[in-house]
Amino acid sequence: MTRESDHTWGFQVSERLITPGHFLFGGCGLAAGLVALEEASGRPTIWATAHYLSYAPEGGRVTVTTDLAVVGGHVTQARATARCEGREVLTVNAALGTGELSASSPWLVMPEVPAPEDCPPRVMPRRFDNSIFNHVETRLALGRSFMDIDGTPGSPVTAIWARVPGHFVPSAATLAIFGDYVSGCVTLPLGRNTMGRSLDNTIRVATLEPTEWVLCEIHMHALAGGFAQGTAFLWSPTGTLLATASQSIAAKLWDV
Repeated sequence: MTRESDHTWGFQVSERLITPGHFLFGGCGLAAGLVALEEASGRPTIWATAHYLSYAPEGGRVTVTTDLAVVGGHVTQARATARCEGREVLTVNAALGTGELSASSPWLVMPEVPAPEDCPPRVMPRRFDNSIFNHVETRLALGRSFMDIDGTPGSPVTAIWARVPGHFVPSAATLAIFGDYVSGCVTLPLGRNTMGRSLDNTIRVATLEPTEWVLCEIHMHALAGGFAQGTAFLWSPTGTLLATASQSIAAKLWDV
């Protein structure tokens, strides 16, 4: 991203940032808003949600404008608006800041799964080529692969190790991208290939610590009327809860 003014940033929608449908990956849109808001406010993300309104196609230029609506002693309430080709494509609302009170450990427990190096690569279908999935390494820690989808319903819980090779310091923006893996997991409990389009992405940051790999523990909650819901718990290998993420997803069968 390039800072264009005190309140405006811009970036090009390249292959590294797109879905297999050749438009901006939802998690990358939320991530862009968080980068801009953290720089504008000078504070880290506590919570943020993105509401998706339209598409930003591959090759398009996205402009992100920030508005620090309320700046308090510890918390800034703010929003970022992203536009592409004259259209508003997403809005990010966020709270940013820091406090003093902390618990000694998370009140959740990371699932017992093999280490990343002991897990098989998560093989993606060929239709996912030439997209963000070529640039994020994932390994399957719990659950079944896309290649095992045979029409039989499966578990709504899966766990995926994810990393951006060479990236050791996770940020709210990076975690927002990993959190968007929820949208692809409707397929697993349903047992049929589905296309998931995010209506919203929410990230709640707990603790950031240096780590290359992040475990995405994904729980799909329900699918009704064409819309699914799910949550991801994002862990470091040491068992630190980095963040939680949740989504509403427009889902349809993708029998290709």
